[in-house]
Amino acid sequence: MSTNLYHKIIPPRVETDQKHPCLVLLHGRGADENDLLGLSHYLDERLFIISVRAPYTWDFGFGYTWFQMDGNLEPELESLLESHKLLSDFIDQIIKEYPIDESKLFLLGFSMGTVMGFLQMLTHPDKITGLIANNGFAIPNDWLIKQDTVIKYRLVEMNKNKIFIAHGEYDSVIPIDYSRKTKDFLANLNVDLTYKEYPTDHEISEECLHDFSKWLSDKLNLTSNIES
Repeated sequence: MSTNLYHKIIPPRVETDQKHPCLVLLHGRGADENDLLGLSHYLDERLFIISVRAPYTWDFGFGYTWFQMDGNLEPELESLLESHKLLSDFIDQIIKEYPIDESKLFLLGFSMGTVMGFLQMLTHPDKITGLIANNGFAIPNDWLIKQDTVIKYRLVEMNKNKIFIAHGEYDSVIPIDYSRKTKDFLANLNVDLTYKEYPTDHEISEECLHDFSKWLSDKLNLTSNIES
């Protein structure tokens, strides 16, 4: 399949004639589409998994990045807008080209990938069913408004979108206060929110992986029961 972003897929481990729930993996800065693929062995076997490579090479090392940012974790607007558009178009493309159920489209982000995941969900709540947000944050709404950007959060349209936030208490890259502020922001919205902290640094621990894997399976089971 030809898309605007390079990616790898892992088909579901169970056969069915139905369309599949989909999980899109969004890596962090300095990584690539292979970084999170190892998680697939521990995730629900029904999932059609797609791991995406960020569009920009990282200037300070190997790998790729979704956007540039300064030492205060503030995004550079032009690259942020471009990546957001590319990822949004990519999601539209995979819905058309792959046998996935667009009513069960989840994102899993790590670090900068989490930032991109929140940006997609909050601007396209009708397209993104749920988000697993590891060691990242949502860009504050007032920052976007101040930039006078074409990106607008559609907060009143949030409709029980499912969110699992996980963050290491000792994160040395993105301090945990970023997730705590995101949690407080989301608490005022119509979302299904789970929030957990772990005694770790900037990483996905075994406990965290177990927790969000179970959470995701539970959400898939819930939607399947409603349909039946």
